[in-house]
Amino acid sequence: MKIKEDPLVTVILCFFNEEQFIREAIESVIAQDYQKWELLLMDDGSSDSSIDIAKHYEENYPGRIFYHHHPGHINKGLSASRNAGISRANGEYIAFLDADDVWLPRKLNNQLRIFRRHDQVTVILEASTYWKSWTDASLADIVIPVGAREGVYTPPKLMTALYPLGKGAAPCPSGIIAHRHVFKRSRFEESFQGVYQMYEDQAFLCKVYLKEKVFVSAACNNKYRQRASSLVSSVHHAGKYHAVRGFYLRWFEQYLKHQAVEFKVVDSLLEKALMPYNQPLWYRITVDLPRLIKEVIARHLVRLGVLRYRKTW
Repeated sequence: MKIKEDPLVTVILCFFNEEQFIREAIESVIAQDYQKWELLLMDDGSSDSSIDIAKHYEENYPGRIFYHHHPGHINKGLSASRNAGISRANGEYIAFLDADDVWLPRKLNNQLRIFRRHDQVTVILEASTYWKSWTDASLADIVIPVGAREGVYTPPKLMTALYPLGKGAAPCPSGIIAHRHVFKRSRFEESFQGVYQMYEDQAFLCKVYLKEKVFVSAACNNKYRQRASSLVSSVHHAGKYHAVRGFYLRWFEQYLKHQAVEFKVVDSLLEKALMPYNQPLWYRITVDLPRLIKEVIARHLVRLGVLRYRKTW
């Protein structure tokens, strides 16, 4: 899939009451050193001044920045907003920027160079800076690479390597860019609403891992804002993480049943991930109990001086 010399990139920025951050996100797109882009500001039923901010940019960048909302200005959820943006996209490539994140100026240029070098790749995932210093300069930012070495991956390697079935870190949405043809094969799942939006990107990414040739980049040109009021933080603090994860795993189980291609290694990992939800007693006996026994033994060995540190099991 040969890339054009200067392809149009559609940037989709969805927002819901993000008056505190949306201006900075938009400015980070405007500041890109690659300038052939359009920016779609997808309003998911906001009621604060983020609407006025978005319209202001639309007025000042005619033909480049566009404001849209759902009919009746209702709240339909992040996935529905992403899909609405995709349906309006004119670009050969589509990239996502969350309304509280920012891009560094070289982000698009860097990813387009990768597409030029690897013309069979349809999706690029890059590392992200977990941005803590935005509110307190004394806090250290941390670069979190995608949990796989840089390079090209064919299905289903990333499905087995990355969270939520694998151990490697998943990419952040603001680090993803894909060819427009990807979205003819895969869309975001609009059933992931409310707290389940925590996994809406994972529901899309699992389709990517099973269908697309993906380049994992070690470059880091996006900053993922860390804040206590984020959906991820609120889900964990409310003790709803396993309810959300269980919802995703059961959705994925049904999704796999309707796919033409079967990957036994993915089926095996999914079965293992579902065990705590489908067979909780058996999971406690075969997984939790042995882990607890090892932990108790380790503590005693530390006390006896046999171990110099306590091993995490």
